[in-house]
Amino acid sequence: MGIDQKLVDAAIGLLEKRFVGTEGIAAALYTADGDILTSVFFEPEWGGGGLCAETGAICEAEKLGKRVTASVCVSRLSSDDPIMILTPCGICQERLFHWGGEVEVATPHPDDPQQWVSKTLAEVQPYYWVNAFK
Repeated sequence: MGIDQKLVDAAIGLLEKRFVGTEGIAAALYTADGDILTSVFFEPEWGGGGLCAETGAICEAEKLGKRVTASVCVSRLSSDDPIMILTPCGICQERLFHWGGEVEVATPHPDDPQQWVSKTLAEVQPYYWVNAFK
């Protein structure tokens, strides 16, 4: 399963449900069997132990023994701001590479960050360090 509007809508739906009227970040992943796993970012009040929005869904996929095929992350700064597509951060790219460079990720459209463009991790990170060992 690749990125489609259903997956994007799952992330947006969770963002709107979990972060009513506030800033927030949410993610949705497809597994190879078509399941959608979702999660949100974790930012503790004290300390630096925050976790990216994709982390919970990535851990859930691993717990269930499922292969991730696509990931989307969405964010807004306040209830008045538009919902934006976020490319996975470097650590989430590293986590998603567990399932290979063909995993699709949503990236913001160059002309409109509210729209998404699907790219593989290999396209987003063409010089991924593990390639040196292949």
